[in-house]
Amino acid sequence: MATVGVVLHIPHASTEIPPSEATELAISGETLAQELLRMTDRYVDELFDLGGRATRLVFPVSRLVVDPERFPDDADEPMAARGMGAVCTRTSDGRQLRSSLDARERQRLLQAYYFPHHAMLERLAVDAIADHGRCLIIDAHSFPSSPLPCDLDQTPHRPDVCIGTDRYHSPTWLQQAATNAFRSLGWRVELNRPYAGSIVPGSFYKKDARVHSIMVEVNRSVYMNEDTGERSAGFDEVRQKVQSALDAIIAGVR
Repeated sequence: MATVGVVLHIPHASTEIPPSEATELAISGETLAQELLRMTDRYVDELFDLGGRATRLVFPVSRLVVDPERFPDDADEPMAARGMGAVCTRTSDGRQLRSSLDARERQRLLQAYYFPHHAMLERLAVDAIADHGRCLIIDAHSFPSSPLPCDLDQTPHRPDVCIGTDRYHSPTWLQQAATNAFRSLGWRVELNRPYAGSIVPGSFYKKDARVHSIMVEVNRSVYMNEDTGERSAGFDEVRQKVQSALDAIIAGVR
């Protein structure tokens, strides 16, 4: 078994909206709170915590400010047509999210939040390769048990865990290790449904096979009350299971 530097990428767990950015939104109060409840991968930063066994990169603000998992150019981003590119202009149900957004403001937001985050992800991948010879990025998310209006996949029956893959950076053995790790816990697992893909730093994308990447998404109904946002009674047990599955994935790196 080869050594590997592990990076836990957690892009959507924050509910933080800086006051200066909140003034630019067209929603507030309870409407904003409900949109945050729908769009935030709440508690994923707690579920995906391996201590010193991995380096974590947590995006510091809400995806309603900037979404670091979208392509920065709307021409490259399929969700941009729904107003949900790197800088969202629509809510999950299609309502106006921002009062206005011109090219200058969009670039300011990307420069303030998006590009520094991706620069750090690049640096962590470089450091992992320098120290261990290869890097494993685990792209950590959660998803609602029922499709949101904005979701491309509207199939109502969703698995407990979704494993997202990249054709180049998610080799078959990694897909199998991830699937087996969560199925061994008794959870229903599907590949690339309801969401697909996994993040890879741009300078390595489809160029350097030393960077592996796998997305792990946990159904929110497994660990929280989706109506209130509160942790479920079995949250700690779920967290332990997720951590043991991640250890099994890492142990299976070839």
